Amino acid sequence: MASAGGDARDTGIVSTAERDTANRENLFLLTQLRWLAVAGQVVTILIVRFGLGIELPLQEMGMVLACLVALNLATLVYHERRTAISDTELLLELLLDAAALTMQLYLAGGASNPFVSLYLLQVALGAVLLPSWSAWVLAGVVLSGFVLLMRKFRPLPLSEELHGDLFTLHIGGTFICFVLATLLLVAFITRIGRNLRDSDARLASLNRQQAEEGHIVRMGLLASGAAHELGTPLATVSVILSDWRRMQLLRDRPDLAEDIAEMQRQLDRCKAIVSGILMSSGEARGEGTLRTTAAAFFDGMMSEWQARRSPHALDYRRELVDDEEIISDIALKQIVFNLLDNAVEASPDWVGVSVRRHDDVIVLEVRDRGPGFTKDMLAAFGTPYNSTKGRPGGGLGLFLVVNVVRKLGGHVEAVNEAQGACVTLTLPLEALSAEA
Repeated sequence: MASAGGDARDTGIVSTAERDTANRENLFLLTQLRWLAVAGQVVTILIVRFGLGIELPLQEMGMVLACLVALNLATLVYHERRTAISDTELLLELLLDAAALTMQLYLAGGASNPFVSLYLLQVALGAVLLPSWSAWVLAGVVLSGFVLLMRKFRPLPLSEELHGDLFTLHIGGTFICFVLATLLLVAFITRIGRNLRDSDARLASLNRQQAEEGHIVRMGLLASGAAHELGTPLATVSVILSDWRRMQLLRDRPDLAEDIAEMQRQLDRCKAIVSGILMSSGEARGEGTLRTTAAAFFDGMMSEWQARRSPHALDYRRELVDDEEIISDIALKQIVFNLLDNAVEASPDWVGVSVRRHDDVIVLEVRDRGPGFTKDMLAAFGTPYNSTKGRPGGGLGLFLVVNVVRKLGGHVEAVNEAQGACVTLTLPLEALSAEA
């Protein structure tokens, strides 16, 4: 299953990783089932031996139970710190369970034992948990075990009295086996199905994220190419403006001189944006970039934005006490500027910004007193071209905000308040540090 923005190979890697993670969850379900199997066999052996008076090879059966307990403990210890379990490992666990069941049935009457139907429980679990080839391998092993038990087994020494009630005992054992298999199938396959649905949901989320990142890569390539192309005309305009400023005719016109000065300031801003794009596309983060502190970074960023946009009222509050050393991240600065630009457009008279540290994360909140987000915008927050501005390319700002923050290991939340809206950025300090 391929996704937009990623090739089949990348998606296959994601799919395999998600299946391995789901296998780990299902393996722990199998260990729980094995504990129940051990407990059930102990109870059954005690009832048959001391309740019905049937002689059983208790030593051999106890050794099989001890092997199952040892397998469970080894499974828990071995996989405690592993984040992924392969299909082959899961198959091996089910094969060992089938071998243990075969041995117990061999010691207790073979195929005539009513609990032989528990083979179907293992086949059902294998069909749900394993890929096709593994499920068929397990089915083949189980069928071979059944055929073996039809030919070779240790008969149960039944008394004459029990021989007369053999059919009744067999029907009773079959009923108990049926009840156990029914309860276990419903309980465990329901949980296994939930694990698989969760895995599919995670995979869909990763595929969507991969498509969004592919979209960002294309945008980045276009932006980088445009920045290179804009360098020459911007330089030409800068030379022309410099010539105009030296012309006596224009120097005698203060109004025109002021307009030219404003054009020069805007031109310098354009050149700074182009330089930032080129630097971001050509340098690795943390190498050759500016090291600063969190307090200095956010203070400088707010001063720069205030000088550019000159909002009527900016309520900026910073509650960063520690001088945490971070990288002056151009991408982070740009997405915060996007949020501030959106806020001042929605609420020209007031914009509120607060920055604080909570444990090991930085929380940045941008508030406005505008009309807030529509219900549809909140539902599709962070998707491209989700905007009410009605202009080409609208909605890319919030799309970039969500993806850049996600790349840094944080998350974005947008809510409507009593008056206006609030967008919250949560950024882990570790991702902003120079060592990240």
